[in-house]
Amino acid sequence: MSTRVDEEAPEAPRLASGASRWSPRRRQRAARTVQYAVFGVVLVLVAVLADWQRLGQQFLDPAVVKELFPDLITVALLNTVTYTVSGFAVGLVLGLLIALMRLSSVGPYRWVAMAYIELFRGLPALLIFIFVGVGVPLAFPGMTFPGGAYGQVACALGLVSAAYMAETIRAGIQAVPRGQLEASRTLGMSHSTAMRTIVLPQAFRIIVPPLTNELVLLFKDSSLVLFLGVTLEQRELTKFGRDLASQQANTTPIFVAGLCYLLITVPLGYLVRRLEARHAKAR
Repeated sequence: MSTRVDEEAPEAPRLASGASRWSPRRRQRAARTVQYAVFGVVLVLVAVLADWQRLGQQFLDPAVVKELFPDLITVALLNTVTYTVSGFAVGLVLGLLIALMRLSSVGPYRWVAMAYIELFRGLPALLIFIFVGVGVPLAFPGMTFPGGAYGQVACALGLVSAAYMAETIRAGIQAVPRGQLEASRTLGMSHSTAMRTIVLPQAFRIIVPPLTNELVLLFKDSSLVLFLGVTLEQRELTKFGRDLASQQANTTPIFVAGLCYLLITVPLGYLVRRLEARHAKAR
């Protein structure tokens, strides 16, 4: 018995030294090195195997790019921004109303708000655009939207975004300490006055980042305008790029339209991150 114990004793230092050579930090470093190596190999393969000349001719032909201006900026991009801002304004006003109804003590108001939120969050945005463009004129013959196609798009985007904004605004209102409302009521303010002057300003400071993110989503959803049958002067970026791509038999217009989307969404995304960081620091 004693001899067997003595023979096995020298193995312990070797096991300990082997374990120290592969500590968790070294294993993590080795795994990271392998990941970087795989990533580098993939980049090299893409750079070597891709036909960059053919890609450049198809997606970034300088002659085709030159033909896109100035209509790309003065028509397509300007219309996209107009559709987005107008839809955001309609959605913000309607979303605020739905959020207040959602928090109301009156049962029917809460039920209507819940039904609206569940309906418009559950339906694809494309169906909302078709409903506004086709269903509303059929249901109300002779009815015209203010601003024509611009009013239609503002209504469609507003209906879609209001359901999401309503929940965001409701969360912001509920994030304001209840004592703020109770203190204002003890000072003699009515409920509506206290909500308008005390609660809502604080709530909107909280929900600015998610509302900015909703603006980014609306900017991309404005591409659904093409299903409303707009005119040449009412085209937004996606339809503008799609029409010219079919005329030129080249995808450069679509690629450049995508770059214009990034020109707006990337700065907005950076703004969202800055606002979120500032809000987190203020807590």
